[in-house]
Amino acid sequence: PDLNFNAGLNPYRGCEHGCIYCYARPTHEYAGFSSGLDFESKIIVKPHAASLLRKELSAKRWKPQTIAISGVTDCYQPIERKLRLTRSCLEVLAECRNPVGIITKNNLVTRDIDLFQELARYQAVVVILSITTLRTELRSRMEPRTSPPMARFKAVEKLASAGIPVGVMMAPIIPGLTDPEIPNLLQAAADHGAQSASYTILRLPYGVAGLFEDWLQKHFPDQKDKVLNRITSIRDGKLNESEFGDRMKGHGLFAEQIRNLFKISAKKAGLNSRPIELSTINFRRPSTNQMTLNL
Repeated sequence: PDLNFNAGLNPYRGCEHGCIYCYARPTHEYAGFSSGLDFESKIIVKPHAASLLRKELSAKRWKPQTIAISGVTDCYQPIERKLRLTRSCLEVLAECRNPVGIITKNNLVTRDIDLFQELARYQAVVVILSITTLRTELRSRMEPRTSPPMARFKAVEKLASAGIPVGVMMAPIIPGLTDPEIPNLLQAAADHGAQSASYTILRLPYGVAGLFEDWLQKHFPDQKDKVLNRITSIRDGKLNESEFGDRMKGHGLFAEQIRNLFKISAKKAGLNSRPIELSTINFRRPSTNQMTLNL
């Protein structure tokens, strides 16, 4: 209920990007893998994703609606360059003119501008680049196999220049570590053509908490206590909050400070002045490519 979509598609489970904070890490344990190294090195792929998507959109039960790609793991992680599962799914969505929202940390997304342009003709696409920091060194420690910050901003610029509705998401903001970057990051997003900006605040479910604490101890021992204390102050004394409504933004003094800083910075940068709205009015069922007998 606190998400703006009901249908999600994830061509991959697990993610080579290796973001230390990723809330999706524990989902790998359902497949018998660890949420640590296995999550970023043993990737589950769905080779029939496009054909299954076509089947779903062909069914009379399918109600046209926005499909979110990468709600769990990144659809443009490095293996996509070879397997092209995301692209094959986008081809189906473009054929059907079914609206899609994509979020990614990889500039590989620009490869599919041709399909985004086709979808954009029918008000059926928005692309969001997730950018957590302007600091290249922090990115290399925290998100080791994502695209560098400037490469993501260049992707925003390229998409915007091609007429694709594009936004930026700070996901997640790490209290005490990345929140001071909000004004400069949002201004950079606007300067590169982003129309919208949003954010989530870090949450650390299950085994992610231990992984993140170890990472802080290794890379930022002097800031570890400050960061963890800020998180717990936002999460009612815990490192994670699963309650709908609170889990994305938290509450309390520090959460309010982040919310206000983000809102003011976005307004100053000229972001979120008009909403990006998607439409299902042009949806059509996919062709069956089957011959019919005329009697």
